[in-house]
Formats: sequence, C-alpha cells, structure tokens
Amino acid sequence: MAKYKPKDLKVKTNDELKEQLKLLRKEQFNLRFQVSNGQNENPARFKQIRREIACIKTILNNIVSTQL
Repeated sequence: MAKYKPKDLKVKTNDELKEQLKLLRKEQFNLRFQVSNGQNENPARFKQIRREIACIKTILNNIVSTQL
C-alpha cells in the first residue's frame, strides 16, 4: 500500500477516508500479529501506518469542525 500525502487525502470524500482508515486499521492489526510471531518483514511499515491513520483522522476532524 502506497503512502498517501495529505493533499491527496484532502480531495477524497468522507466515505472514502473512512474506508481507507478501516483498511489501515486492519493492516495495523495484522502487523501486530506478525510482530508477535517474529514474521514481520518490514518493521518501518508499522510507523508509516500509524502516521497515515493520524493524517486521515486529522483531516476528518477538520471536515467536521468546518461544518459546525
């Protein structure tokens, strides 16, 4: 999965962002099991996923706050 830039995420709709967040959380969950089993091939991916999740959540919060 490619890393997304914030400007690419800002043009997506709420539903697309929520779906992307759901996929990233599922991947993060799977990576936790790989780490615990010693099968993780790319440990840097875990940090990248955390940052992407944070970026999506920030954009979603900005969208909600501007609608108020």
